[in-house]
Amino acid sequence: MKRVTLELIVGIFVLVGILCLAWLSIKLGQMELLGGDHYQVSADFDSVSGLKKGATVEIAGVEVGQVDRIELDSSSDRARVYLRIRDGVKLQDDVIASVRTSGIIGDKFIKLKPGGSDKLLANGGRIRDTESAVDLEELLSKYIHGNVE
Repeated sequence: MKRVTLELIVGIFVLVGILCLAWLSIKLGQMELLGGDHYQVSADFDSVSGLKKGATVEIAGVEVGQVDRIELDSSSDRARVYLRIRDGVKLQDDVIASVRTSGIIGDKFIKLKPGGSDKLLANGGRIRDTESAVDLEELLSKYIHGNVE
C-alpha cells in the first residue's frame, strides 16, 4: 500500500511538471490556443513584396499586432493582408496602412498611421487607405534604363 501511494505521488508530481513546462513553452513561444485577445482587420495592397505571415504591425514604432495571413484577391488581383490587432488598440476607419522595411535590407512590416475619424474599425473591418511596398529592384531598373517617370 505504501509503495502504491509513493508511485501515485510521483506520478502526480511528474504530471504537474509536464503541465508547467507546456504552459511555459506556450507563453515563451507567444502561442495562443483559443484565439487570444485580438481582433482581425484586412487591407488590400497593390504589392506586398517581401511581407510574410507573422510580420509585425506597428503604430508609432510600437508593436500592436501581427500579419495573420496573406491572400490574393482574385476579383481585383490585389494582395489582401489580414492583420491581428490587440484588443486594447482602437483603429479609426480612416487609418492608413503601409508596407515598410526596417533598415536597408531588413524585414518588412505594416505601419499604421492613425486617422482622425470618430468611427472605429470593428472585428472583420477593412482598411481602405493603403500604401504598397517600394520595390527597390524595379526602382533601380527604371533609373538605370532611363525610364523614370
